[in-house]
Amino acid sequence: MIECSNCLLDISDDPNLRFDERGYCNYCADYEIKYSVNQPSSAAKEKGLKEILLNIKEQARGNQYDCIMGLSGGVDSSYLAYLVKDLGLNPLIVHFDNGWNSELAVNNIENIINYTGFDLYTYVVDWEEFKDLQLSYIKASVIDCEIPTDHGFFAVLFKTAAKYGIKNILTGHNHQTEAIMPKPMRWSKMDVANIKDIHKRFGSIKLKTMPLLGFFRYNWYLKVKKIKRINLLEMVDYDYNQAKEVIAKAFDWKDYGGKHYESIFTRFYQGFVLVKKFKVDKRKAHLSNLICSGQLTKEEARAKLLEPIYDEQQLLIDKDYVIKKLGLNVNSFNQYMEMEPVSHMAYASYETGIYRKHEKLMQFISPLTKLIKRMYS
Repeated sequence: MIECSNCLLDISDDPNLRFDERGYCNYCADYEIKYSVNQPSSAAKEKGLKEILLNIKEQARGNQYDCIMGLSGGVDSSYLAYLVKDLGLNPLIVHFDNGWNSELAVNNIENIINYTGFDLYTYVVDWEEFKDLQLSYIKASVIDCEIPTDHGFFAVLFKTAAKYGIKNILTGHNHQTEAIMPKPMRWSKMDVANIKDIHKRFGSIKLKTMPLLGFFRYNWYLKVKKIKRINLLEMVDYDYNQAKEVIAKAFDWKDYGGKHYESIFTRFYQGFVLVKKFKVDKRKAHLSNLICSGQLTKEEARAKLLEPIYDEQQLLIDKDYVIKKLGLNVNSFNQYMEMEPVSHMAYASYETGIYRKHEKLMQFISPLTKLIKRMYS
């Protein structure tokens, strides 16, 4: 078993892992080049942040809201809400409700809204539709069953921004905690071809309220409507543990015990299904990211990895809840757990066939969108 000399990843996490002369894996080496060696100084970040804020204000002139901001209730988005309040912006907060919010997540979101005074828009997807889509992913036996949620949230942000004429979307994504995720552990959240084919093969309910952001619509938002996504936490010295202390003090934010565990489904899927069925522990990637960003030593990260991934009593509660909520029974769930994993590439994808030509298509579309933009203006 060959392990990276810097982080917790080894070749079981990615068989194509490469190592340099120091024993650093390609994920660590890439992080170092992109975020450490070329990392701007605190002064440069502060200057860049001021410029971004001025641009946001200028582009929002005459609008009720300065920007759109996604809020899940997790650490990153919760701290982003705190930061945006401190910076004097007035965003429209958007939340994607897929039916899996924990009671703690609902309380955290409510406390954040009360503290900030921001307006909250909650997009509630039809549960039967969303359940049907999630069950499609389960029947497909692919690894990334979080795609319906992640894609839906992303699509709602752009859809809402376009509706209100807002040019900037603020997200809690950041390189300090989320830049490293081995390819075998995930799949593209924007692969609508994959979503549609999996649902076509295994689903039974037409998707009417589930937001989808296809290739052309996405580029319409970007190229014609000129909507930008801004990862604001990239522009500050973001420390994960300090952020938790700040939001706990500011609006009594309560910890979920794991990254993205504000969702009951995510907690169960990452903490049980991925580990048992796919032999994947995402904590290795999350902790490795904190090592690369200097927020943990390798020894500290390894100690955290040795902690139980799931409280046994909570696992029993969550397992029973998830199985019943999805309309399954113990036997059908066990059959799913025993199925061999299937690659996302077994289904239609932007990575295969005609979809691989999308880059060349974009080269053709780019001048066309400029013309459309002028006509649209």
